[in-house]
Amino acid sequence: MSFDDRIKRFSPYVLSIVRIVVGLLFFEHGLSKLFGFPAGTVRELFTLSWTSGAIEFIAGGLIAAGFATRTMAFIASGEMAFAYFLGHAPASFFPLINRGDAAILYCFIFFYLAFAGGGPWSLDAWLQGRRVSEGSLPAGTRRA
Repeated sequence: MSFDDRIKRFSPYVLSIVRIVVGLLFFEHGLSKLFGFPAGTVRELFTLSWTSGAIEFIAGGLIAAGFATRTMAFIASGEMAFAYFLGHAPASFFPLINRGDAAILYCFIFFYLAFAGGGPWSLDAWLQGRRVSEGSLPAGTRRA
């Protein structure tokens, strides 16, 4: 068995780990904007910055848990594209100079998750497993 074959079997689990870490980091950005924790200032209610914090808080938490991963990741990807072009790109063409490299990375990681899903360690996978097992029961019966 080649190295590629041995390591390939772990890719679904690494997908879940990446989703959890990225989701928690995104969640932290929202936590900072909405509650000033662990650092930052609380944004004024219903401003653009507060709205981005709400998206980051909700989507980040749900992505970390792996619930509605594809939908939340698509929304988060769009938010990061919007943030990059609105907040970073006008400062410079180069992401290193305009400090938009994190927004670009988030955008494309979330875009990938929108297509790849949450992986095996997610609420989505757990719920899908329950639906499949309940779907195989005879009509009119429920699982105990």
